[in-house]
Amino acid sequence: MALTGCTNDSDTAKSKQTPTASTALKPTPVPSLTQAQARETLTHYSKTNNLARQSQDRALLDTVEGGPRYAMSLADIKQDEALPQADREPYRPWSYDLSATDLYIPRLKDGQQRWFAAVTRAGSQQQYARVLILAESTKSKEQWEMVATIDIDDPKQLPQIVLDKDGYATAVDATSSSLAAPVGVLRSAVTDNFATGGETTGKKVFNLSEASQRQIKVHDETTRKFGPRGTTRFASADPQFADAYALKTTTGALVIFSHTHTQHDAVTAPGLGIVPEKQDRAWLGTSPGPAFTYTFTCSDIASVPSVPAPSSLLGYGCRRTDAKAAGPSTSV
Repeated sequence: MALTGCTNDSDTAKSKQTPTASTALKPTPVPSLTQAQARETLTHYSKTNNLARQSQDRALLDTVEGGPRYAMSLADIKQDEALPQADREPYRPWSYDLSATDLYIPRLKDGQQRWFAAVTRAGSQQQYARVLILAESTKSKEQWEMVATIDIDDPKQLPQIVLDKDGYATAVDATSSSLAAPVGVLRSAVTDNFATGGETTGKKVFNLSEASQRQIKVHDETTRKFGPRGTTRFASADPQFADAYALKTTTGALVIFSHTHTQHDAVTAPGLGIVPEKQDRAWLGTSPGPAFTYTFTCSDIASVPSVPAPSSLLGYGCRRTDAKAAGPSTSV
């Protein structure tokens, strides 16, 4: 890139010089938005979410939610609408306590999708923590969507997020090999917790945090629920939402991502049938069947070190987002 030329002859030579790589100006990453704008975004989300959920307005909800969060909300609405009126819980409006919410706004390069994270706390001693990820919509600029909300099992385990002198965070490439476990490894490990109880990769990638142990417990208890009359098999599925968000911490990175897994239930002998539970009836109806496959959409959060060591799964949340009859065959 040539420097701007001047009118006098003495500067002509300078005007034709090209800066070296060391002197060329590099774009400075800028914050996704200001703290005030982030708080306004959270307030707008809670107000719009309340209106949409009270009226089960999917189109309105689509203006403030996206990714796995929207898929989970749609599943909640579908399941609720399939229940008898007497079984539906009344909707209770809510809002975030912004005075108990920490904002982590990363600096991003030009062209990167804008996003930010928040940690909101609740309880008499703020003992409950939830991590939120909001991203600018790819459909409409200046429209922000909640894409992930994950409860943290133990808020004390949250790593310290690095802030610069202006109070802004640093975004990290979640796929980077500089992390002990890039997001692809994390995603495989959480699905392994469900599929094998962590025996293949889950227990190697993660230490035995409460969240990781809960996933393993789901495997152990669910695969035995039918006794000799049926089987349950978990399996990984291509992630419906591949986006991952990561912030630099003092020990590595805090990584928020999504995974998808399936659960296949089947009877072990002809003549037996599985009766759909009430949450499944939105997809399956009430008729028993020999086999069903359920799809779960999940959001996960992990603290990943920058040196070779196990990561910590800090929390996760899943919703059944699909279910279908798997045909007449018995256990497979």
